[in-house]
Amino acid sequence: MKLKKGDIVLITAGKDKSKQGKILSVLDRKIVVEGINLRKKHVKPKKQGEKGQIVQITAPLDASNVMILCPKCGKKARIGYTFEEEKKQRICKQCNQVI
Repeated sequence: MKLKKGDIVLITAGKDKSKQGKILSVLDRKIVVEGINLRKKHVKPKKQGEKGQIVQITAPLDASNVMILCPKCGKKARIGYTFEEEKKQRICKQCNQVI
């Protein structure tokens, strides 16, 4: 997968379309983005006398619904790869800069 933890992405589909966020974790074909796709989870009390509560959690998004934002040009970008100095590096296809 071309997306990595810590990348800034733009949401391209769904209820949070056109919002930006930082990737918190990358799962198989899903990603978790900070502050995006919030869901409410009802938590039962664990100890006697404690109250139950409703907690907001970030649910995973499909990776096809986001695009990476290039840190150099600031636009949404497609990612390509080059081999420089015996290393595989990700590049922005619009401005050809290393991401």
